[in-house]
Amino acid sequence: MVDTAPVRSSTDRRASSTGPAAPGAPDSGSAPKADATGDPAAGTPTGSTDTDVRIDVDLLAEHLLGRWAEDRRISRRLAGDPALHKIEGQPIAEHRARVFDQLRILVDAGAIQRPYPAEFGGQDNHGGNLAAFEELTVADPSLQIKAGVQWGLFASAVHHLGTERNHREFLPGIIAFDVPGCFAMTETGHGSDVQNIATSATYDPETQEFVVHTPFRGAWKDYIGNAALHGKAAVVFAKLVTQGVDHGVHAFYVPLRDDDGFLPGVGGEDDGVKGGLNGIDNGRLWFDHVRIPRTNLLNRYGDVAEDGTYSSPIESPGRRFFTMLGTLVQGRVSLDGAAVVAQKVGLQIALTYAMQRRQFPTGDGQEGVLLDYGRHQRRLIPRLATVFAQSFAHEKLLQTFDDVFSGRADTPERREDLETQAAAFKSMSTWSALDTLQECREATGGAGFLAENRITSLRSDLDVYVTFEGDNTVLLQLVGKRLLTDFRKAAPRDAVSTAKFVATQVGSKLADATGLRRLGQTVSDRGSLAASVADLQDAGTQRALLAGRVETMVTEIGMRLRTAGKDRARAAVLLNRSQHELIEASKAHAELMQWDAFTDAIADVPPGDTRTVLVWLRDLFALGLVEQHLDWHLLHGRLSAQRARAVSAYVDRLVARIRPVVPQLIESFGYEPAHVRSPIAAGAEQARQDEARAWYAAERAAGRLPEQEKKPRP
Repeated sequence: MVDTAPVRSSTDRRASSTGPAAPGAPDSGSAPKADATGDPAAGTPTGSTDTDVRIDVDLLAEHLLGRWAEDRRISRRLAGDPALHKIEGQPIAEHRARVFDQLRILVDAGAIQRPYPAEFGGQDNHGGNLAAFEELTVADPSLQIKAGVQWGLFASAVHHLGTERNHREFLPGIIAFDVPGCFAMTETGHGSDVQNIATSATYDPETQEFVVHTPFRGAWKDYIGNAALHGKAAVVFAKLVTQGVDHGVHAFYVPLRDDDGFLPGVGGEDDGVKGGLNGIDNGRLWFDHVRIPRTNLLNRYGDVAEDGTYSSPIESPGRRFFTMLGTLVQGRVSLDGAAVVAQKVGLQIALTYAMQRRQFPTGDGQEGVLLDYGRHQRRLIPRLATVFAQSFAHEKLLQTFDDVFSGRADTPERREDLETQAAAFKSMSTWSALDTLQECREATGGAGFLAENRITSLRSDLDVYVTFEGDNTVLLQLVGKRLLTDFRKAAPRDAVSTAKFVATQVGSKLADATGLRRLGQTVSDRGSLAASVADLQDAGTQRALLAGRVETMVTEIGMRLRTAGKDRARAAVLLNRSQHELIEASKAHAELMQWDAFTDAIADVPPGDTRTVLVWLRDLFALGLVEQHLDWHLLHGRLSAQRARAVSAYVDRLVARIRPVVPQLIESFGYEPAHVRSPIAAGAEQARQDEARAWYAAERAAGRLPEQEKKPRP
C-alpha cells in the first residue's frame, strides 16, 4: 500500500485536476499576487457573498451522491419521515421502544432487503445497501446502529459465514425482523483482540451438539446491541473445540430468549446508561453450558462432521480467522460513511448560523456576520474541505466493497485492499467527526449547546464510533502492518541490490539532513513568497509532500526492523518501540488516499467554476495537512522556512476565496430541513437578526435612540 506511483509533472497534473477556468472565473493555476509585505492572503475581500464564481449545485450534489445516488435519495426520503426522528431528551426506556418500532418501519418500507439474494427478497446490491444505510444517521444514529446490528451484523454474519443450510433456516426470520438478534463477538476482557476470546463451543459427538460456555466474568459478551431487551438469538463467536483440539474462533447461531425471557443456561444484564446511542439496548450475555445443534455452526469456513471430525477449505488457522472477520468488514465501511454524514449535518448547522449570526461592530459601525471574521472562517472552512475529501474517499471505499461482495473482483488482494481502506478511512473519519462536531458546537456558542440544535446529540452518539467495530488505534496498526509488508516486498533480497537500496536510503536521509531540498526551494523561489505559493498550488508538489512523508516514515521503521534479521524477539521489541511512528505513518497514508480520491473526483467534473472551487477545496485539504505537520517537513528538510510560511499564507487565501461560495457548498450536501432539524439552521437566527436590525432602523429613523455617552480623550 506504500505509494510508489510516479508523480506526474506539474503541467500534466494541472491539466487533469483543474482544467481551464471558466470565463470570468479565477485562474486556479496561477499564483496569487503578494502584497507589499509578501503576504498573498492580504487584501482578500471578506464580508460579502457576492462573487463571480457560480457553482453548479446540482452537478456537485450528484458527484457527492456517487454511484448509488438513487439508493441514497430513497433513504433520505425515508429519513425525512418524522416517525423515524430522534426525540431529543426522550427517556431511555421510551427511546429504546421507539427505535425498536422504527425497525419495523424499515422492513415495511423495503429498506433493508438490498444486499440479500433474490430468493430472500433482495437485490444483491451491496454498495447501494450501505449507501442507503448511512443516510439513516440524519434521522437518529441509534436507529442507524440498531438496524446495523440486526441486518448489517447479525443477518450479515449468517449470510456470509453460513452456508445454504444456515440461510434457509435462519435468514427469513432475521430479514423479516421476526427474530431480533445480536452480534456477540466482543468480550469484557477481550475487545479488539478477538482471536483470544475465552468463550468456547465444545462439540459433543454423543448428542451431536455444541456446548457453549463462558468460563469466567471477563468472558461475558459485552456492549452487545439488542442484548439487554430485544434479542431473541445471537451469532456468538467462540473457540471451536472438537476431539480435544481448539480450531480457533468460529460463529454459532445461539437462541437467547423466548417470550418469557432468557432460555435455560443463558443470562445477562443491561449495560445501562451510555454516553450516547441510548436508543439501543446494549447489554452483556453469558452462557452456562448451553447446548445447540451441530448444524447451528455457521460453517462456510469450518465444519464439524457428526463424528467430530473438523474440516475447513482454509488450511491455515490464522488465514481462516482473518478471512472470517474480513467478511464482516461492512460495519467499518458503514461507520466511515455515517461519520461523513454526521459531519455534513453539523457543518451545515454551524455554517448557516455563522452566515446569519451578527456580533461586534465592524468598520462601518454595523455588527459583522460571524463567518466574515477570519478566525471563524479558519475554524470551519478547512473542516468543510476535509469532509469533501472524506466523502470522495468513502465513495472509493464503497466501490471497493461492492466489487468484493458482489463477486466481480473477489480476490485475496482486493479483499486485503478493502480491509486496509476500511480500517484507515473509518479511523480518520470517526476521529474527524468528533473534532468537527465539537468545533461546530463551540462555533455556535450557547445555541450549539442546546439539545434542540442537535450538535451535542450528534457528538455524543458518534463518540463510540471511534472504538466499536475496531478501536481506531488498533485498526491503524492493521494499516501499518500492511505498509510494512509492502515495504518488505519492495526491498531487495540479494546482497548487491540490498547494498544499492541501503545506499539510496542513506542518500535520501543525507539530503534531508544537509538541507539540499531546502536550498533548491530557496534558489527557485528567489525570496518571493508568491513564487513559493505558486509551487504549493501545484498538485504534483502537494502529492509529493504527502506521499514523501508516508514513504519516509515507513522506510525509517522498515530499515530499523531489518537490523533484527531473523531474531523475532528483537524484531518484536523494535516494532513495539516504533508503534507510535507506525500509527502516524498509517494516518498519513490514509490522508494520501483521501487526497488521491479527491483529485480523481475533480477529474470527473467538467471545466468551469464547479471544478475550480473543488480544486480550491482540494488544495485547502492538502495544505492544511502540510500545515499540521510543518514541524516534520521542516525537520526532514522537505520545506524551506519561506515555503513553510507560504503554506499558512495560502491556506488563509484559500479560506477567504471559498468563503463566498459556502452557501452553495452546503446546499450541495442535499440535506433538507427535515434532515437537519436545527432551529438555528432553519431561519430562527435570521429572523432574530432581521427583527433586531429593523427595530434599530425604525428607532433611528424616528429619532428615538438615545445619544451615546462620549468620554473626552486624555
